[in-house]
This record gives sequence, C-alpha cells and structure tokens, in this order.
Amino acid sequence: MLKGISPVISPELLKILCEMGHGDEIVIGDGNFPAASNAKRLIRCDGLGVPEVLDAVLQLIPLDTYVQSPVKLMATGAGEETPEIWKTYEEIVAKNNGPTEISQIERFAFYEAARNAYAVIATSETAIYANVILKKGVVLL
Repeated sequence: MLKGISPVISPELLKILCEMGHGDEIVIGDGNFPAASNAKRLIRCDGLGVPEVLDAVLQLIPLDTYVQSPVKLMATGAGEETPEIWKTYEEIVAKNNGPTEISQIERFAFYEAARNAYAVIATSETAIYANVILKKGVVLL
C-alpha cells in the first residue's frame, strides 16, 4: 500500500498511468462498454463506478492543456436526454483540473478512439452513456 494514492487505483492501473505520456488517452468505460474487444491494454475495475475511478485517476494525472477538449464523452442518440452522471463528471473534472471543456463524440467514433487509446478501464458502472476518454497532459514538478 502507498500513502496518498486512492485504494481505487490498483497496481496495474498505477503502472499504466505511469507509462502514459503526454497526449496518450485512457478510456473509462461503463459496465456495458465493449472494453475487452476495444482495448490495447485492459484494466478491470470490477465493482467500481466510473465516478470513483475518474476521481482517483484525475488525482494522479493532469489533463492536456494543448487541446481544446481533453475530456470526451460518448454522445447520446438523437432525442435522448442528457445522462445525469455527466453533471457528476463535470464536478469531478473541475475539482481536479479546474475549468475544462468536455466534449461529446458519436458512439462509433468513440469506439474507434477507444481502439486507439493507450488503455481501457472496465468498470461496473450501471448508468448508460457513462463512458469517458481522458487525454493526459504534461506533469510539471
């Protein structure tokens, strides 16, 4: 066990976050996301929801300040309501990173981005459209 690191962060996830460089992306998928079939590297966080994992990850990595939107959500279908969980994501991102633009990308474009991401984290989140992509920034010491 390490001091100052959330118990949500497994040794495997910590290793992945350390390996990632500036501009690399990581996906945090909900329980319905096809994580195993879209991941170069798969980290399982069974029993956890996306908000807990998102908060723990953002305590360890900065978001990319060289892009307009370092946080991307899977867009809902036409006419569907905005998922309530997105408000929670906005709060978590703001708490850990300050004001940050969050954008949406179409479902199949999201899958393509996931296939190109450094890693995918599979959670047990039950909310729909609860998937998020984070682009890692530069760590300044």
